[in-house]
Amino acid sequence: MPHAGKLDASETYSEMWMGTYPSVPSRIHSTGKLLSEHLKDNPDLVGTSVRDRYGPDIPFLPKVLSFAKALPLQIHPDKSLAERLHAKDPEKFGDANHKPEIAIALSRFELFVGFKPLNEIAELMRLKPLEHIVPAHKDFNDGTLRQLCETLLTLPPDTVSETLTNLQDTPLSEFGDSENVPSLLDRLSKQYSKFDNGNLVAALLMNYMVLEPGEAVCVPADGIHAWFSGDIIECMARSDNVLNTGFCPRVDRDDVQLFAQALTFKPHGPKESLLQRKKTSIGLKGRTEEYAPPFSEFNVLGVTLSPTETEKHRVLGSPSILVVTEGSGKMNVGDGTVHDIGEGSVYFAAKDAELEFSTKTGLTLYRAYATF
Repeated sequence: MPHAGKLDASETYSEMWMGTYPSVPSRIHSTGKLLSEHLKDNPDLVGTSVRDRYGPDIPFLPKVLSFAKALPLQIHPDKSLAERLHAKDPEKFGDANHKPEIAIALSRFELFVGFKPLNEIAELMRLKPLEHIVPAHKDFNDGTLRQLCETLLTLPPDTVSETLTNLQDTPLSEFGDSENVPSLLDRLSKQYSKFDNGNLVAALLMNYMVLEPGEAVCVPADGIHAWFSGDIIECMARSDNVLNTGFCPRVDRDDVQLFAQALTFKPHGPKESLLQRKKTSIGLKGRTEEYAPPFSEFNVLGVTLSPTETEKHRVLGSPSILVVTEGSGKMNVGDGTVHDIGEGSVYFAAKDAELEFSTKTGLTLYRAYATF
């Protein structure tokens, strides 16, 4: 039987940045029952294919994040590292899964993600305030970059501050194609002080990007990133594991050596970070785009309707969660049940739901679904 249950958005996926953003268990709006409990009691809503591969719970977590201050500089461990960390410290690392993720801009979205091309970083490292920091090397390669990242993250606070000040005093003409570095250092240091090592890593080593609504990036497990400002839909594999090394209190920072050794060097440039959206046959009326990251847990559908337009999704065969981010309208579940939906509405839809959307005023929603 088609099924769509409303979730309590205020408790789950609509989150304001307050220093941390933990995964909060979602509850069924009408009963207060945990969604995970409901799915265990009703396994047919998930389906055999998804249960056999991922277990009784849905294998992804979507969130809405709104922030005006940089989130921690971080990576999410891959499966191999997650298994080791979970075995060693299950209280801190509560599961053995990886956590690749995507972020879709709902507003103008500033972010740091992945590393700049090696030649750009090598050119920056020739600046006088930085030349003494660069590890000895024959060729500036990813191994050199790994050492450099670890060095920057372990500099004493006074050295961080001095280096930052010296960079800001360096003539802009000496920065070449990286002339935005001084202004980024200024903005970051005003948020986290001149003593935060994350300032140097983000501004010097990482891709600074600005996305417009609907544009997206993909971050692999072990991929370095720090969201800077904006409103986004974030969707990730089901895990809470994270290593933070900047833009947070020093007492909350994780082991820098572990962080550096875990780093992946893909993407290496802003274009490699982008996740393109494509029209999909799931939307039977052609008004649905799909974000399909190169990992298996989930894809995300984006639907944007102008006034009086409609869209219908064919049956997915897997569970999904949808979030309305703008406008209002109606959702027909396929069994004759019609729900009024609007900005902030969050719904779980079972594997066999055939959803149809309509609006009089305009409607934007995102629907994450399990892949297998």
